[in-house]
Amino acid sequence: MSIRQKLNGKLGFGTAPLGNMFRNIPDAEALATVDAAWEQGIRHFDTAPLYGAGLAELRLGEALAKRNRDDYLLATKVGRLILDEIEDPSQRDMGEKGGVFEFGRPNKIVNDYSADATLRSIEDSLKRLKTDHLDIVYVHDVAQDFYGDEWIGQFEIARTGAFRVLDRLRNEGVIKAWGLGVNRVEALELLLDLNEPQPNATLLAGRYTLLDHERALQRALPAALKRGVDIVVGGPYSSGILAGGAHFEYQKAPANIIAKVERIKAIAQKHGVSVKAAALQFSLAHPAVAAVIPGASRPERITEDHAALNEVIPSAFWQEMRAQNLVAADAPLPTDKE
Repeated sequence: MSIRQKLNGKLGFGTAPLGNMFRNIPDAEALATVDAAWEQGIRHFDTAPLYGAGLAELRLGEALAKRNRDDYLLATKVGRLILDEIEDPSQRDMGEKGGVFEFGRPNKIVNDYSADATLRSIEDSLKRLKTDHLDIVYVHDVAQDFYGDEWIGQFEIARTGAFRVLDRLRNEGVIKAWGLGVNRVEALELLLDLNEPQPNATLLAGRYTLLDHERALQRALPAALKRGVDIVVGGPYSSGILAGGAHFEYQKAPANIIAKVERIKAIAQKHGVSVKAAALQFSLAHPAVAAVIPGASRPERITEDHAALNEVIPSAFWQEMRAQNLVAADAPLPTDKE
């Protein structure tokens, strides 16, 4: 069975917000959000040690402990070790994501893509998640947005370390899939050019959305489709700006992005379409995309996501979006399947 079949539904749940992303979220609210996702039929949960220095994993593990482990698919990431040592979250070097998890736990985060660190990271995640196995493991953020010009060196450490460990674990049946969990297409392009190891699923966040998809269409998604690597789209709302929020790329949205979103909103209003629905359904229209995992920190957001996935969007909306150059000419649209 392919990972696409194992995903068992197009809508998953990204748990970055449960790591106190941008704000201090009460435990009860975080747990209620996971419960709401379950009640809406979501069985695909994505998390990472980085999210609040283990906080998202701890909360997700607590919320899912009452569920049958065979009933859901669980994905987490490697590349960061969470230590018992304490540090100031506001002083962490998070590359372009500075301050995103300043409300998370103060445990020290160490970047390490080596083989030994990969195995240790998996062991630590299993404990936090209160489970005995993982389904998908992504190598997290080995790209320019975190490492700048040094990203190729980090990628090489991952290639000879994390990649080979995860490839072996997948081939042994310990995990079902592995790949990258990144916010940049260059790392994915480089991965897909390798003869070995052989990834079979990758999380691409923020790079195949209504606001940013042209680069991914050039090489990354066609290569993934050709090699049979399933793409899970993270950040379909571009850090919240497409869902009524103020953030884009994890920071306050700049004026040009706000102006572009206003153009999309105007067309959506004209056709009676919600922007959230357009964002989700656009990402899912590409044949390489197996699932989309919007994040949420409030139960009502899950209900909105479910409704957005099932909203009927008239073809005239997409025609106008394309006519106004708000979607690329070669981007597959939901109406292409009609």
